[in-house]
Order: sequence, then structure tokens, then C-alpha cells
Amino acid sequence: MGKFVRKKSRRYAHKKVSNVDYFEENETKPDYKDVLILRRFITSRGKILRGTLTGLTAKNQRLLSAAIKKARYMALLPYTDRHTI
Repeated sequence: MGKFVRKKSRRYAHKKVSNVDYFEENETKPDYKDVLILRRFITSRGKILRGTLTGLTAKNQRLLSAAIKKARYMALLPYTDRHTI
């Protein structure tokens, strides 16, 4: 008898946003006031994209998530997709 091989699920096929760190390329840091830049790194449902999809370094990914959370707290970004900007 052969081995049982589980098929890989293609349900969650994500497209990588970029290979280059956006903030290192522009020599900036993530800032909670730059809402248009922060919106590039959240999904349409309002979730923060993970680092493997954004192409950011670990340090900039942590700064980005903190900036997004601060912008949400200050009501510059929505928590969910039900709100419009």
C-alpha cells in the first residue's frame, strides 16, 4: 500500500504586496498620522497584513502594527469594514 498524501488546500492563496520594505525604501518610519500609507497594509476587512505578505522587516512590521493600532484608537482608521473613511 502507498502512503496517504494529504492535498494542500488552495483556499487561502494570498498575493504578496511587495518584496521591498516600503519604509526602508522611502527612509521613513510608520506613523499613525499617515492614514493613506497605513491603509496599504490592512485588508478590506480591517485586519493587519502579516509580515510575509507586506515584505517589511520585523522591526518595521512591529512599528507598523503599533501605528495602525494607535490610528484606530484615535479614530483615524476603522476597526472593522462596516465604517467608511
